[in-house]
Amino acid sequence: MQKFALLSVSNKTGLIPFARSLVDDHSFILLSTGGTAQMLREEGVEVSDVSERTGFPEMMDGRVKTLHPKVHGGLLCLRDNAEHLKAAEEHDIALIDLVVVNLYPFEETVARANVSFEEAIEQIDIGGPSMLRSAAKNHRDVSVVCDPADYSRILDAMNSGQEWGWLRKELALKVFQRTSSYDKAISDYFSNQVSEEPNLESISGFPSSLDFQAKKSMALRYGENPHQQAALYGDFLDYFDQLQGKELSYNNILDISSSAYLIGEFERPTVAILKHTNPCGVASADNLEKAWEFAFSTDRQAPFGGIIVVNNTLDIGLAEKIAEIFCEVIIAPGFTDDALDLFQKKKNLRLLVSKSGFGPETLQEIRTVPGGFLAQDRDQKRINPKEFEVVTKRQPNEMEWRSMLFGWRVVRHVKSNAIVYAGDERTLGVGAGQMSRVDSSQIAVWKAGEAQLSLEGSAVASDAFFPFPDGLIAAADAGASSAIQPGGSVRDEDVIEAANDRNMAMVFTQVRHFRH
Repeated sequence: MQKFALLSVSNKTGLIPFARSLVDDHSFILLSTGGTAQMLREEGVEVSDVSERTGFPEMMDGRVKTLHPKVHGGLLCLRDNAEHLKAAEEHDIALIDLVVVNLYPFEETVARANVSFEEAIEQIDIGGPSMLRSAAKNHRDVSVVCDPADYSRILDAMNSGQEWGWLRKELALKVFQRTSSYDKAISDYFSNQVSEEPNLESISGFPSSLDFQAKKSMALRYGENPHQQAALYGDFLDYFDQLQGKELSYNNILDISSSAYLIGEFERPTVAILKHTNPCGVASADNLEKAWEFAFSTDRQAPFGGIIVVNNTLDIGLAEKIAEIFCEVIIAPGFTDDALDLFQKKKNLRLLVSKSGFGPETLQEIRTVPGGFLAQDRDQKRINPKEFEVVTKRQPNEMEWRSMLFGWRVVRHVKSNAIVYAGDERTLGVGAGQMSRVDSSQIAVWKAGEAQLSLEGSAVASDAFFPFPDGLIAAADAGASSAIQPGGSVRDEDVIEAANDRNMAMVFTQVRHFRH
C-alpha cells in the first residue's frame, strides 16, 4: 500500500536529509507545495505537487492550495472505519500518513521594526494550522511534525520497527500547543492594533479577554515550602545569566524579581539588600563599597540568607565585604575576575548577571484568585517632585528633600503597611507588612535602635496616608524632621497640624504605594 507524506514548511532546516530518508529508506511518496516542492526538486528529491492530487492549482498568490477535501480527507479518514475508507475510495482520496508543516513566521515578522499591518497580515498562516490540526486530531493514524527538531525522532521510531503511538500522541500535543501560541501571537498583535482606536477598552489598557501561554523553562525542586510542587514558565531566565551556584528556587525567583525592580530606581552606585522580597537596607554613594557600608548597617541580622543587588560592576573590594556574611543570591550587571574568583569558593552561592532592560510584559502584573486572575499596571510611576506639595508651614531643606526622595523610592518596594526612615541616600530603619502603620513605624524605629543608627533629622516615608496624627507623632518623637506621604485622609488637617506643632516639614505626593 502506498504511503504518502505531505511536506510544506517555511523553516527548511534539516528538511532535505529528512525527506531523502522518507523516500529512500521508508518508500514514502512526497506531496508538497510552493517553495518547499521547488527546494526538494532542486536537491534531487522526487516530489509531487499537492495540486496534482487535488486537481486544483495553487491560486490567489498561494493563499489557496491545501484547503481541499483530497488533503483533509486524506488526513482525517479513520483507517478502521469502513464508511470512511469507502468514501476515500469513491472520491479518489489518498490517505496521508505523515504531515510535516511549520507555520509562516508571523511572530518573527511582527517583531521587526516598522512592519506594516499589511505585511503582518500576509504572514498569518491558514492552511498550515488547518493541516496540523487535522493530522493531530487523527494522530492515531497520522504522524504530524511541526518542529524540525523532531525529524530524527520520527526516523528513529520508523527504524525501530515497533509501535510508536506514544510518539504520535506526544507530537500531536506539540501541534496543539504550537497552534495555540500562534493564534495568541496573532490575537495579541491585533489587540495592540485595535488599542490605537479611541475606545474605552483601549483606554483601560486591558483586553476584554485574557489568554496565557508560556513554555516551562525550569522545573523547580519545590515551591515556597518543600511540600509544594512548582515550576517556572516564560522568559524570566532571558533577563539573567547565572554564573554559578545551586539552581534557583521559587523563593529566589520572587526575591530576584523584587530586587531587579528596586535597583532600577537608582542611577548612582547603589546597593540593596532584600529578604522575603522586602528591602532591609538600601544606600547610594560615590562607590559601591561605601554604599554597602550604609546599606548593611541598616540591619545586620536580616541580610543572613538574603539577596544582594547592585547596579554597577561588583569588584573585589565589595566582594571581600560580602563574603563575610551568608547570602543566597548576588545580582550585578557584571563581576570583575578577582571578585568571581573569590565567590567561586562558595559553590552554592548563586551569582547572577542582570541584563539591561525588561520586556513590555513586565509593565503589568497578574495574580491568580479563586476562579480567575487579577491584572494591573506595575507600580512604577515616575517620581516627579514637581508634582509634590509641601503642606506644612516649614519648607524642607535640601538635605530633607534628598532624604525624603530616597525614602520614597524605597518605600514603594516594601510590603504594606510600609514605613521607611531615611537619611541622605540611605535607609535607617524599615518597617514592613504590619496591620497598623504605627506598628510598622515602631518596628522601623526599633530596627534603627538595634543598628545604633540615630533618627535625628531623618525623613519618614509612608506608602499610604497617616489615618491619624499618632503615626506622624511617633515619627517625630523618634527624631524625624520631615515626612513624605500620599495624603488624602479625612484627617489630613489634623496630621498637618501635628507636623506644624513639631516644626516638621511634610510633603504630600498624591500617589499611594500599597504593595500586597
